[in-house]
Amino acid sequence: MQAIENINLVSLLDTLLSLVTAFVLGGLIGYERQYRQRTAGLRTNVLVAVGAAIFVDMANHLGGHEGAEHVVAYVVSGIGFLGAGVIMREEGNVRGL
Repeated sequence: MQAIENINLVSLLDTLLSLVTAFVLGGLIGYERQYRQRTAGLRTNVLVAVGAAIFVDMANHLGGHEGAEHVVAYVVSGIGFLGAGVIMREEGNVRGL
């Protein structure tokens, strides 16, 4: 019961808003890719977007603004590696863009 009293409602709503926003935007991008039958479809994009939102939100709460900036830089770097993996080259033709 005491744990429920210690919940910061504004912080909880802020976290939920960022997660829902990441879910919706990742879902839109993923739906478009799946509709066009590309690799990295709906599920992949939603998981990456929500995972990135969780990491940035945790860094923001634990390490402050500076910690969140570092995590955003690492997330962008990781998404770049995922994007490079999506682009495939078969017999001289580039596929996945």
